[in-house]
Amino acid sequence: MSAHCMLTGAQPGFGNRISHSHRRTSRRFDPNIQTRRYWLPSENRQVRLRLSARAVKTVDTIGVEAAVARIRARGVKV
Repeated sequence: MSAHCMLTGAQPGFGNRISHSHRRTSRRFDPNIQTRRYWLPSENRQVRLRLSARAVKTVDTIGVEAAVARIRARGVKV
């Protein structure tokens, strides 16, 4: 559960590593998960969010209040 984004729901993708001899072995494509702290003025506290790099840009655009509302709408506890 550690490689999941709270806002976008991004999670690992799976595929194959292909060697020079064309042998295929399993691999994971992990999203770029970052931990960020934001001040939530409505609750007068800081929240710690685990977000993908793309979601960090989304929070910058829509604001932390709207982002937390979307996260709670997905059913994730903040």
